[in-house]
Amino acid sequence: MEKMTKWVLAATLIISCTAIAYFGLSACNDANAQDSDSAPKVESAELIRTSQSWDGVELPDYLQGRPELVAVKYVFPANQKLGWHHHPVMNYGVLMQGELTIIGLDGKEKVVHEGEAVVEMVNTIHHGENRGTKPAILYMFYLSQKDLPLAVQHPEIPLE
Repeated sequence: MEKMTKWVLAATLIISCTAIAYFGLSACNDANAQDSDSAPKVESAELIRTSQSWDGVELPDYLQGRPELVAVKYVFPANQKLGWHHHPVMNYGVLMQGELTIIGLDGKEKVVHEGEAVVEMVNTIHHGENRGTKPAILYMFYLSQKDLPLAVQHPEIPLE
């Protein structure tokens, strides 16, 4: 339960900071939950700030209309592959455990290490692999809209 609470708080903070950044405000930098000088202070560390996906491609303009923010926890078992797919919406995440390799259809690869943030490709076919010996745990945050899929699968493309 404590892990779930921490995850919900982390997801809320990340989504809140994304919304604040989107509306042009600058907050979340000087988070201070305590007034007392002797009390522990909230620490913050920006994990990533970019307008490009991991392969260097510029992200598309943000969708028009009411946003729907979605947070998803993925657990990739050791030595498993996720099928080819693409995301019609922007998304980013933080790998909480293990290593994950993302492979583009063009063969370009990105290894994401534990604690690292990653911005996924948008409308570009790719897949993920856990080449490690322990499960990879990834928290992803999608900037979507109601009724849009988070991913579109491509089962017609065989995995190697």
